[in-house]
Amino acid sequence: MNSVLRRLFEAFRVKTRGSYAYSQSQTVYENPSIPLADVMKLYERDPACKASVDLLAASTVGMGFYTTVNENYSRAQEAKSAVDHFNEEVNLDTLLCEMARVLIACGNDFWLKVTPERLTGLHRLPVDAVEKIEHSFIQEDRLKMPYKVEGYKLRAAYGGETLNPEAVIHWRINCLGTSGYGTGVLQVLLHSLTFQSDKRPAYAWMKAKIERIMPKIFEKYAGPDVLALLERADAATIQKFEKAIKSRPEEGVWLFYSGKGEIKPLTIDPRARFEYYMDYIINQFYLGCETPLPRLFSTPGFTEASARAALELQEMLIKPVQRYIKRQVEQSIFAHVLFQAGFDPSEARVRLNWGAPKTPQISITDMLKAAELGLIRPEEFRKNAVKWGWELWEKSPETIPEEAKP
Repeated sequence: MNSVLRRLFEAFRVKTRGSYAYSQSQTVYENPSIPLADVMKLYERDPACKASVDLLAASTVGMGFYTTVNENYSRAQEAKSAVDHFNEEVNLDTLLCEMARVLIACGNDFWLKVTPERLTGLHRLPVDAVEKIEHSFIQEDRLKMPYKVEGYKLRAAYGGETLNPEAVIHWRINCLGTSGYGTGVLQVLLHSLTFQSDKRPAYAWMKAKIERIMPKIFEKYAGPDVLALLERADAATIQKFEKAIKSRPEEGVWLFYSGKGEIKPLTIDPRARFEYYMDYIINQFYLGCETPLPRLFSTPGFTEASARAALELQEMLIKPVQRYIKRQVEQSIFAHVLFQAGFDPSEARVRLNWGAPKTPQISITDMLKAAELGLIRPEEFRKNAVKWGWELWEKSPETIPEEAKP
């Protein structure tokens, strides 16, 4: 128990002011423009957002990874084994998959190094755990510019402490200006836009309102009411009709009156061409998701050629994120693991590579030639031939008795 408390204390401890590069630096706190928890709510509750983020995340890290090492390094295999063992212990592959969804959705994710002085484990923090980021600014005379991150202030629900930046791996993409926070694909759907005195609601709000109104339109016009114009009806009859209208079922109701009058069903005005406006809003929403997946399943005429072109454009968005994750893993994780294990990270150069390692393609002709030259033994050739689907005897034909041969 004491060991755990000591590790947490090391993670929460903030550097002293004396470690700043400039004694006149000042500290400010920055909050995210939109709470990250609200961004993840949109991911959790909107099918188009979730499907788009999942596709982008799977395209980014879903293929898995493998590590390589500088083969000229004298302790190459030991260094690679140390990194591979650490990756297996912390289940880095799963951590990256979970991180990629949050990173793409809201532009940020936070990992805690429980023991910053010796990296032994990694733990993902909840997306709303960090309340604000502490920045230092260099300020001398007329010069004022952001310098570096000095700490991560946790919410009161998570203890309210300030984490040492060396104890946190802050994943972030699309940083705008001097902000310490990244920007994901879903933030643009939650932002409103004010131009002069006019304010446009957020696209997520508009889409949600359309989806809320659509069932009511179906209830109103799929089973239309029928209005009976009652000529010279008495008060008692009118009250009966009012009561019947108020208690009508969702599928609508027909009301009859034995007297003179006119009967008219209520229908929607055909001049109300709302589909163009709806298509515009939905198209803008899908543009914000930055993936062709929704259109691929919902739009008639979205051909295979156009889908291929859209996926090629999407690949251009994925590759920078892959490079960023690769460099972050190598610098923030692999280098620390190698250094504390006694290796030189700059010499070992253990690298993360996406996908599976490439294996050389061996043809039957090459194997036959190798057998003729004596590079491989006959039994080795026979074992490989079985893998290619050849039906062979378990033993060499020369060793099989004459009566057993076909």
